[in-house]
Amino acid sequence: MINRLVLVAILVPIAIVLIALAVANRTWVPFTLDPFNPGNPALTIQLPLFVLVFLAVAVGVIIGSCATWLKQGRYRKLARQRSAEAESLRAANKAGLKAAAPVQTSLPKPAA
Repeated sequence: MINRLVLVAILVPIAIVLIALAVANRTWVPFTLDPFNPGNPALTIQLPLFVLVFLAVAVGVIIGSCATWLKQGRYRKLARQRSAEAESLRAANKAGLKAAAPVQTSLPKPAA
């Protein structure tokens, strides 16, 4: 129920704003990769402005995600090490309990 509320309260208004942005910025603009010769047709493409804006946001999200993933590498490594240590301690504990537990073959007779 909460997920549906979040979807309606947050994602729908964002979608409306993005659609309005796309409709308002439909004009074609040149995008050139050569800053020294902006008229170079080999390195210039024509795209709608909203496509350039959406691509810039997408590239920013991807670069930010990669930077975060690389920055948190040491924490993932520490979590893997601690998980392996916990698993080995569980196995040692289980083996120790099996070795220490006496094997009971029959139930004790009640005292009469």
